[in-house]
Parts: sequence; structure tokens; C-alpha cells
Amino acid sequence: VQLQASGGGLVQAGDSLRLSCAVSRLTFSDYVMGWFRQTPGKEREFVAVINWSGHNTDYADSVSGRFTISRDNAKNTVYLQMNSLKAEDTAVYYCAASRDYSRVHGQYSYSGQGTQVTVSS
Repeated sequence: VQLQASGGGLVQAGDSLRLSCAVSRLTFSDYVMGWFRQTPGKEREFVAVINWSGHNTDYADSVSGRFTISRDNAKNTVYLQMNSLKAEDTAVYYCAASRDYSRVHGQYSYSGQGTQVTVSS
């Protein structure tokens, strides 16, 4: 199973970024997809989750109203649109796949390499 996140970069506060996560060797439509982020010395934290169909989503309070998770089951890809970025959004962002609709990273069976997002203030 491969989960490859991309789209990170260095942006200024207030800018937008769109992350993508391409998934292979897994029946994508059978899995809930989540985005998590991590900064040095801290636990990996929940950002957003989307269910199998894409009709249900949930967000961390810190990103609600600014970030949007979506998925394209035909392309085996999940996205994270990040608007109005803040310096505190700086982190490595990871996508993950789970059989369960969850905010808990430990309940995700697969997680990929992350992509760095750096927001300068």
C-alpha cells in the first residue's frame, strides 16, 4: 500500500495551498481517509477526515472553516484545501487510511510519507 502526499511548500500567512494524497494498492473507496499533521516534539494531531462516499467530513476546531477535505474515488486521491493559512499551521502533513471513521491516528491502518507546509508570518 502506498499513500503519497504532495503539494506542500512555503507560503505566507493568508495564502492557500492544496494538498493531494494519491493512494495505490488499496481499494480506496473502502477506506475512510484522514489528514493529520505533526510538528517536532509533538504528537501527530488530527486535521480532517472524510468518509467512504465523501458525504461526511469532520475537522479539528483549529482548521474548521478554513480547510476542506475532499476525495475523488475515481482517481484514488484525497485532497486538503487549506485557505487563510496561519503560522501555526506549519507542520508536516500526512494522509492516512482507515476502516473506521475516526479522529484517532492509531485507528488508521495505513499512513504515508508527509509533505511539509511552512507558513511564514
